[in-house]
Amino acid sequence: MAENTAPEMKPTLGLTGLTMNAMALIAPGAFLWLTFVAQGTAGNTAPSMWAGIFFAVLLCLATAVCYAELSKLYPGTGSSYYFAEQSFLNHESAWPYARLAKFIVGWGSHLYYWIYPGVMCGVMGILCGYLVGTIWPSAMSASNPGPMFMMVCAIATAFGVAYIAYRGVTGSTAVNIAINVIQISALLVFAVMALGYRMNHPPGSVAYQFDSMSGEAYTYEFATEKQTVNGQATDVVQRDAAGVPKPKLDAAGKPVPFQIAYPERDEKGNFLSHPSASSVVGVHNFGWMFVQATIAILILVGFESVTSMGGEAKDPKRHIPIAVVTSLLIQGVFCYLIEYFAANYFLNSGYPMTTATGSAAPIGDMMIVVGNAVFGQGNGRMFMLIQAFTVFLAIIGTTLSCINTGARVTYAMGKDQELPDSMGLLHRENLTPHRAIWTLATISAVFGCLTVANLFGDAGALADPVIKALPQGFWSSFGYLSHDGMAALPNSLLTITLASNFGTFLLYMLSCFTCIVGFHNRPDYKPLRHLWIPIFGLAANLACMAFYIIGPFMGFGTKMEPFTALGIAAVWAIYGGIYFMRSTKATGRTTLVDQRTKAALG
Repeated sequence: MAENTAPEMKPTLGLTGLTMNAMALIAPGAFLWLTFVAQGTAGNTAPSMWAGIFFAVLLCLATAVCYAELSKLYPGTGSSYYFAEQSFLNHESAWPYARLAKFIVGWGSHLYYWIYPGVMCGVMGILCGYLVGTIWPSAMSASNPGPMFMMVCAIATAFGVAYIAYRGVTGSTAVNIAINVIQISALLVFAVMALGYRMNHPPGSVAYQFDSMSGEAYTYEFATEKQTVNGQATDVVQRDAAGVPKPKLDAAGKPVPFQIAYPERDEKGNFLSHPSASSVVGVHNFGWMFVQATIAILILVGFESVTSMGGEAKDPKRHIPIAVVTSLLIQGVFCYLIEYFAANYFLNSGYPMTTATGSAAPIGDMMIVVGNAVFGQGNGRMFMLIQAFTVFLAIIGTTLSCINTGARVTYAMGKDQELPDSMGLLHRENLTPHRAIWTLATISAVFGCLTVANLFGDAGALADPVIKALPQGFWSSFGYLSHDGMAALPNSLLTITLASNFGTFLLYMLSCFTCIVGFHNRPDYKPLRHLWIPIFGLAANLACMAFYIIGPFMGFGTKMEPFTALGIAAVWAIYGGIYFMRSTKATGRTTLVDQRTKAALG
């Protein structure tokens, strides 16, 4: 009779496969599309967007060094969860706290890994709504897609991507390699075109003005008329029967050309654009920088995902550390700093930040403008659709990579009986943690729906005339509240993003601390890599976490979103404590380790 042994993961990934899996999660094509609007609506902090990303990059580089060093000691499947256990077990005096440490790290990581893919699924809904509205404007508004439509797309994405993850890591890697090549190429094309647009359109030159209702850009000024909106006289754009804005005419009856400018603020003090390149990279205000960093961390996470694939790596001690740092340098340092500079430098009077924050996809709008400028009037939309396809692929890739990583951390905790035993099972044919994958798919679908439930809440609330002008129907307008109703509720995209990011800061902070513990008194101890860099990473992550509370009271950013995100984190922490105590009692284990495991000693 054949021996009935439990299936085990097989080492199939080399350096390229490991690096590409991590790069797919960082996915610059997806995140520029995703986070620009969230960062733009974060109170009055948008001028420091690039500086916030730069600070987040430094934070992540310090954390990446810690992950790379720990993966040299303990290559395994559980990433930070596994590192915490082994580091404490191998410490001469901290070993009794090994179980408690690994549970705290593992449970905290789920706040990130179980919410993050839901944000991605929500973004897929936003992207699909934007594309449907662009192609069929009479059925859907591109700038303001229907919440119900976006929710259905989010649910379909969650289970569709989970199926790819369920089929196995080899197929996932092939998908990720293709996605990375395509999205980086497309990203650089857009960045070059956006920079070229700014440099070729000095103040006073004729340029394009974007119209969010028709989703097109025009080289003339729009004709307006006074209308009473909410009891106030307001300039409203005149439109023809097709919804196209009518041109303002001069004395000779000819359209008045639109002349571009780069004003920094409007009469109300709202940020509009950067008057110079130095303004784009400037800090402006350290408080604003911290607010932007608390959002920007979403676009940089993922480099650590490769440390969860130790069981599938051919040479984990050698290749995983390289993949961790390389993926962050390529995607985070090279791609993001270039693309965010280009997008912020592009902002102008024809497409200011106030317009960007009222759109579901401001990067798509920018692509239409620069596409018209390069390829001719009307062709910018086709350029945007081509670029949007690469974003579509990038979202699939980053969601796939996160589900793969999150499921493997859940699998490791299941094997250790820190989560239900069913989570620690592998599929006999695909060798994937299928129970964990489908559980994560369900959670992702829920958070995906929450992400788009009030996409224009708080400061980004739409004006009532804009809401009334939406194509009416269940899929296109149902779910939109009045302006006051949306303004009274948190922005759902920003809230769920900050909840995921809080989990990220917590995980990264604990991982930096784990690195200090893991290398304490070891013969290969290096003060810079194993003490000072981890201390900087720990302090930077802790500072960003603290700013969730401090920032709003100092007038930086908004209040509802970070406080709601902290509420989600608090509920998760309380539930984790209850679950840990119940699990400990049910299994008869002790909170503290009473003897060191010989297999763990290094």
